[in-house]
Amino acid sequence: MLITHDTRCALDTVVDLVNTAPEDDSAPDGLADLAALTDFVRRHDMSDVGVLSEFDLSAVRRIRGRFAGIFSAPDSRTAAGMINELVAAAGTTPRLTDHDGYDWHVHYFAPGASVADHLAADCGMALAFFVVAGEQERLRRCEAPDCRRAFVDLSRNRSRRYCDSRTCGNRLHVAAYRARRKEAAG
Repeated sequence: MLITHDTRCALDTVVDLVNTAPEDDSAPDGLADLAALTDFVRRHDMSDVGVLSEFDLSAVRRIRGRFAGIFSAPDSRTAAGMINELVAAAGTTPRLTDHDGYDWHVHYFAPGASVADHLAADCGMALAFFVVAGEQERLRRCEAPDCRRAFVDLSRNRSRRYCDSRTCGNRLHVAAYRARRKEAAG
């Protein structure tokens, strides 16, 4: 599956957005305040975003939940319906642009769109490409029992199981190794 630079950026953005949500009541919200949203926008080099407000923060939190649902969708038809609703509500206006040193690419959000509509349109379209390509199952949640972080499985054979093999994957492999050793010794 060919993934263009702007699609990859949108995928990274939507995964990071979904993963800002607290996993339980005791975890902090990664978008706790306007400063966190401003930092998120800066880190993801989102273009054409004006001054952010509390309204933007609330709207981004709402679409974050809708994106989380797409990563948990049981099938492509459900994911497609959710993506269609997000993209339609954003009032998409596809247009070619070449800004900030990037060659021609497509922005799906309308000029002057809110940050929530910007995210819904660009990230929604990036996820739509996976559904169209029959690759919706690549939109996953970590299989570690104590982690439900979202990720996009870009492995060649669709075999990635953990959000990060160095943390979640390694932790589970070490635990399994220790259990086997304990069983063999005892």
